[in-house]
Amino acid sequence: MSGMTSDAPSPRKPLDEARQRRLLEAALTVFLRYGFRKTSMDEVARAAQVSRQGLYLHFATKEELFRATVEYTLENSLAAATAALGDASLRLEARLVRAFDEVTGRHVGMMGAGASDLLEAGGEIIGPMLARHEELFLEAVAKTLRTSGLLAAYKTAGLTARQLADTLYATSRGLKHSSANREAFVAGMTVAVRAMCAPLEESA
Repeated sequence: MSGMTSDAPSPRKPLDEARQRRLLEAALTVFLRYGFRKTSMDEVARAAQVSRQGLYLHFATKEELFRATVEYTLENSLAAATAALGDASLRLEARLVRAFDEVTGRHVGMMGAGASDLLEAGGEIIGPMLARHEELFLEAVAKTLRTSGLLAAYKTAGLTARQLADTLYATSRGLKHSSANREAFVAGMTVAVRAMCAPLEESA
């Protein structure tokens, strides 16, 4: 994508937490609706109910805003997923489904017809960030599986916790693209997780 750089300047003015959340959540909504190319700073400013000049005080370019929006979204998703995985009040199946919903299912059905270029933009602008958060999430899932007792059922097959985590993640990505909405994603992910966890339930 022409004109993009990976070293856009840092924000010009610090944001307080509430204002940052409002700006970045508005930006996310607009990027999901229109994609990267068709999103304008004017549109984001309107969605966030700030002036165009006010938006530029914090983000000098659209690339910088996009990077900050994706980072904010990834960090929130990872935090929510990690909390779900660590929720001892839930059964393993529920913890896994909730975690994958937070990371992969949260925005299913929200992308507009013009948002098909987000993957391209993501690769060019924030690829390493995506890879880092993906790795952190998969390791968190693998750790949960290791401590669940489920691996004993797969020991004879020679499968590791990370392989099981990778399989669930691949399933979640497929469901993300084939599900019409978030509810359908959760339903499909529930089937996949239940099938993987069945040996644990049988031994209970």
